[in-house]
Amino acid sequence: MSNRNLVELSSKASTGNEKDASLNFKVSPKFKKEFKGFAVAHGISMTDLLKEGFELARKIRQRDGASD
Repeated sequence: MSNRNLVELSSKASTGNEKDASLNFKVSPKFKKEFKGFAVAHGISMTDLLKEGFELARKIRQRDGASD
């Protein structure tokens, strides 16, 4: 599955009729720099990168039968 398809899948979790909610948490400055740099290098927003990562983690955990 291509990166663009993953972002499209994760974007479907939020419909155009809903307002986006803020998600606030702390990360180290180094992590933020790496995360933002990765998003920029791949031409996607940090929000889309987070959504894509969440979708991948959910699929892997469901496939592996993890129940965290």
